[in-house]
Amino acid sequence: MKYAFAVPAVPSVPIAGTDLSFPVRRIYCVGRNYAEHAREMGFEPDREPPFFFTKPADAIVPDGATIAYALATQNLHHEIELVAAIGKEGVNLERAAALDHVFGYAVGIDRTRRDLQLAARDKGRPWDVGKGFDESAPIGAIRRASESGHLEAGAISLSVNGEVRQSADLKQLLWPVADLVVELSKLFVLRPGDLIYTGTPAGVGAVKPGDELRGSIESLGEISIRIGALRASAGLGA
Repeated sequence: MKYAFAVPAVPSVPIAGTDLSFPVRRIYCVGRNYAEHAREMGFEPDREPPFFFTKPADAIVPDGATIAYALATQNLHHEIELVAAIGKEGVNLERAAALDHVFGYAVGIDRTRRDLQLAARDKGRPWDVGKGFDESAPIGAIRRASESGHLEAGAISLSVNGEVRQSADLKQLLWPVADLVVELSKLFVLRPGDLIYTGTPAGVGAVKPGDELRGSIESLGEISIRIGALRASAGLGA
C-alpha cells in the first residue's frame, strides 16, 4: 500500500514500570459524573444514565509537556480525571465482568474550551469543538490494574501554580468505572486501546499561558503540564 503522505504515528501512552506503550484507539469521556461538578455546571445530579462524548486519539499529550493555549477560545478550562484503559474486547458486558476488561489506570486532564462548549450546549449542538480539539487530552503513564488494583476510592486533585483548585475522592463518582464500562459496551464494541476519561470533580476553572498544572490521584501518581502561548499562525510551534 502506498500513501499520499507519511502515515501519522500511532498515539500511545507509556505503561509505568516498563518500556512498553499502550496504543490508543479511541478516547471516550463521560459528562457530569460528580454531583458537585454537575451543580457548578447548572444541573442537579440524579444519576440518570451516563452520557458520553469523544476526543480524537491524537489529542493525547504526555506528562511533562508544554502545550499551546488552545485556538479560538477565551475560556480554556482544566478538568482532572481518572482514566481507565481497556485491554480486552467486550460488548454488552455484565457488571460482574466489566473490570476484567480494564488493563489499567492513569491520571488525565480534560482540556475544555468552555466558551465554545457552552455556546454549543445552549443551541442544542454537539460539543465537539469544545472538547475534541488538538492537545485536549493530557495523560500520565498507565499503571496496570494488577499493580494499582481497581480504583473505587482515593484522593483526586489538581492545582494551578501551586494553588489547589479541584479536590475530591473517587468514591464520589456517580457512575464508577465498572458501570461506565457496562454502559459504553452497550453502545460500542470496546477494544484494546480504548481510553475512558471518567469525569471531573467540582472546581474547574480557566488557565492562561504560563500556568503550571499538576494533577494527582492517590496510588496512581501525578501529571504535570504547562500551558504555553497561543500557536503562531505561520507555524506549529507554541
